[in-house]
Order: sequence, then C-alpha cells, then structure tokens
Amino acid sequence: MNKYVNMFLNILYPRHCPVCHRILKNQKTLICPECETVFCRIGEDYCLKCGKPVKKQEEYCRECSALCRSFDQGRSVFIYNGKLRQSLVRYKYYGCREYGDYYADAVCKYTGKDIMRWKPDVIVPVPLTGRKQRMRGFNQSAYLADRVGEQLQIPVAYGLVKKTRNTKSQKKLNAAQRKQNLADAFRAEENIRGLTVLVIDDVYTTGSTVDAMAQCLKGAGAEQVYFITLCAGQQ
Repeated sequence: MNKYVNMFLNILYPRHCPVCHRILKNQKTLICPECETVFCRIGEDYCLKCGKPVKKQEEYCRECSALCRSFDQGRSVFIYNGKLRQSLVRYKYYGCREYGDYYADAVCKYTGKDIMRWKPDVIVPVPLTGRKQRMRGFNQSAYLADRVGEQLQIPVAYGLVKKTRNTKSQKKLNAAQRKQNLADAFRAEENIRGLTVLVIDDVYTTGSTVDAMAQCLKGAGAEQVYFITLCAGQQ
C-alpha cells in the first residue's frame, strides 16, 4: 500500500533535485546523478573539535583554539558555499522539504560512523520559536533529525529543548554578538541526567548556537553533547 501511495504522491508532487531543482527523472532517487558531486564535501583536514575545514597542518580552527567549548565534539558534511546556500534557502523558505531526505542521507553516509562512535542516547534538533516555525511551516532541523534518527535507529526528542524568546538573525552578527544574542535563549524541559545527546542543525558557523544548546543540555544533566550539521562555514 505504501508503495502505491508514494507513487501517487510522486505524480502529484514530484521530487526535485536539491542542487539544480529539476524534477528527478527517477523519483526513487534523491539527487540527479550529474549533481552528486556539486556540493563540496569537507575532506580529511577538519577541526578535531567542531569539524570545520582547516589547513592541513592545523588540528583546531581559530575559534576552537581560542574558546572553551561547551559541546564535546561535532562534525559537518559539506562546506557552506553558494550552491548549498541556495539549496538551503529553497528547503527552509520555499517548501522544498524533500531536500531534507537527501541531506539526512548524506549525514548518515558521511558522518554515520562518528555518530555511532559517540553512542548518543537521543537526538535533539535545534528548536525554533513557535512564531518562526509557523512562518516556515516546519522546523528544518527537526525534519533532518527525524530522518537521521530513523536511519540510525536513535530516538528523537523534539520537545526536550524549547526556544524561549525570539532572537536576531545570526547572519550579520560577529562572534561576540552571536553569543550574546543566544544567551538564555534555550530551556530544557526535563532532567536528562547521564544521557549522551546528539544535537542536529543545518549550518555551523561560529558555533554559538550549538554552544548555547550544549550549555542548556548539560545544565539539565546531560553527560556529553555532540553535534552534527549539514554544512559548516570556512575559516
């Protein structure tokens, strides 16, 4: 029955490629074969703390060398560049929710070993305020977390952390302003003493959001907090 339902839905709402946005010729795939290498993957040289790409001789990025992080470790799949930025805009603001299926598949394919090594008890997506989620129609991080959790058989706790207030867009803020912007913006709804938590978000830049989430979760008793994002900015 599910097979026929999916076939019907693919006819009504055909799946598009997350890179070129053309309708996929094969609706069973998640990306055009010719677009598979367009998004630039983070290679072997990445920060041992946050996973951002670094120069070959470096172990840590500038931020992680200078700051004491609240999270334990993190990884990202792709470099946040123009093509991926365009894809994420369509995903988050223009109803291309099916892109999240490809994003989650890439996360599991390229960082699944790291996730399983961390042995998280639960996945927690970065929450949105109710107002912002109503505007977008969904939480892009929660959609990604749901698909990753399903593939890796890890439970997802959607309401474990709430965003308590509206914050300014992080895009035009420097590192210090980002940290201040997110101060006390998240609240844990229950005690999670002793648990290992995996936070999932779409983009990692300075780490302010993930750090604020880790502070919140550890304040609620989490033993360790790791994170995965789809992409990370360069130094």
